[in-house]
Amino acid sequence: MASFVRLSPSPPSLCRSASRLSPPRIAPFKKSGVGVRGVLLRIQCLQQDQKGADDVNAETSSSSSSSSASSSSVSAYRWSAGLGGLGLIETAYLSYLKLTQSDAFCPIGGQTCGDILNSDYAVVYGIPLPLIGMLAYGTVAILSLQLAVNIFPFKINENDGRFVLLGCTTAMASASAYFLYILSAKFTGVSCPYCLLSAFLSFSLFFTIIKDFGFQEIQKEVVLQLLLAVLVVFALNTSYSSLEPANKSMAKIEMKPFTTEITTESSPFALALAKHLHSIGAKMYGAFWCSHCVEQKQMFGREAAKLLDYVECFPDGYRTGIKIAKACSDVKIEGFPTWVINGQVLSGEQSFEELAQLSGFSPEEVNKSMDS
Repeated sequence: MASFVRLSPSPPSLCRSASRLSPPRIAPFKKSGVGVRGVLLRIQCLQQDQKGADDVNAETSSSSSSSSASSSSVSAYRWSAGLGGLGLIETAYLSYLKLTQSDAFCPIGGQTCGDILNSDYAVVYGIPLPLIGMLAYGTVAILSLQLAVNIFPFKINENDGRFVLLGCTTAMASASAYFLYILSAKFTGVSCPYCLLSAFLSFSLFFTIIKDFGFQEIQKEVVLQLLLAVLVVFALNTSYSSLEPANKSMAKIEMKPFTTEITTESSPFALALAKHLHSIGAKMYGAFWCSHCVEQKQMFGREAAKLLDYVECFPDGYRTGIKIAKACSDVKIEGFPTWVINGQVLSGEQSFEELAQLSGFSPEEVNKSMDS
């Protein structure tokens, strides 16, 4: 009996192994108390086993839940990094156009995107808007990548990075909403695919980060988000408050058709190429107000330009709401000028080499043209 009693404080591992080897047997109660002691010891061992199993299950469930949440966050960060990268590329292109004062390639819509990019609304407190967009998209892309790989500079932690990302996307979505209002109110009838793409990216980033935070956590930060949105709209409105409503007149443009004189002389090669393009039915589609169309004709020269099959897409002039000519809409052109050669569509100005190669023009035809 003495040896049996000394086994009672044995470690839990010994109790578990003992309980597995021999199931508990309830001995009849005796006055000596040995049977009662044996039953109590075995019941205690079973309770410890059950408690240990419950702890293991709880830890496993908690670990699985934490792993799932972490995986979801990493996926959201990768999405935001990708969207931020697309926005960075777009705004870098627009910044280049803005700084070099170049015209943006723009789909049909009556006016080029340059009308908006060169307007007073493309500058905020003297800073070109595309440059601000580059900074915003670049910050989001870099921070999202760091959150995805869990590497942070400047001794910031993951929680700080998440809230900076939330603030950036909130500010960008607020600014995009404001600019959509400007686009609809100040530039009626003008199409700007770059503006719409930027707004789409900003809103997508915002909702991606909102989803990662979750409804309960966002509720705690909604006041700060609203305050940040108000500050962004107030700053933009203050920057544009001194502007004159000159853009309203731009939104209701009416231009009568006109002809631009071609001043350059045609070279023998240009004349021969123009005759060849005419003979195979190649056509050039353009608009009377398109500077690139004029430059393309200037490249051919005065005599050769008259030989080209040129299709004017706005023969009756341009005004707000007018539709492009059916001959041009059937080709589904995306900009001016547009060449259609042997069934292939080329957008933008083309060099003589490109036109000759696509049309099958050979230099030997230059001599034939000169002889004729």
